[in-house]
Amino acid sequence: MQEEIVNKPEEIQENSTIEKPGTTEISQQAAKHPFFVFTINTVLGLLLMVGLVILYVIVLTKKESQVQLPAALQNSKGKALSVVYLNLDSLNLKYELIRNLRKDLESTVNRLQSELKKDEESLQKDGADFQQKVQANAISEDKAKQIYEILMKRQQALLEKKDRYTQMMTQQQIAMNQKLTDTLTCFLKRFNRSYRFDYIMGYKSEGEILVANDTLDITRTILDAINKEYLERKK
Repeated sequence: MQEEIVNKPEEIQENSTIEKPGTTEISQQAAKHPFFVFTINTVLGLLLMVGLVILYVIVLTKKESQVQLPAALQNSKGKALSVVYLNLDSLNLKYELIRNLRKDLESTVNRLQSELKKDEESLQKDGADFQQKVQANAISEDKAKQIYEILMKRQQALLEKKDRYTQMMTQQQIAMNQKLTDTLTCFLKRFNRSYRFDYIMGYKSEGEILVANDTLDITRTILDAINKEYLERKK
């Protein structure tokens, strides 16, 4: 009887180490797996996070390094610039206003040159006569001095006249060019209200533009329109 009582505590101690069913399997599984498990969803989530970080850095870098565009390109809203040109050589030959102004200038130049030529020929003739008289002793010394002084004054006056006429022609040439520039510019501004080209450039054979695409040449259209306007105003 006593032996049975003595043996009971040992049985109880043995029974105290008994685990619940299934607890051993669970503990073994927990021992096999780490604290953080890398599944396919975890990898995808990390890749997505890295991609967002990279995209954020790229966007910030682009904003900081963005170059300020010129106003002309900003206003174009991505539209390509439209450029045409006008052949100035053809304009000088066929624009009626230029032809008439050139005729007036040439007429004035010819008139002034003719006047200077007459004065010069008259002075040369009188100078030649004076020399003959002096050589022939046909006039006195005092008379010769008087004639000589008159001839020198006429020569000086002729030189001053040449300078004055040269300045006159230069100013008339400048005025003519300014009138042509103003007239052409005003016309092209009115003309461009319908077409809205970004640039209308001037092209000439000895200019800075070495090669020009013929498809951009609007000279014929400009000449027809500007000559028509000029002739109508002249009436």
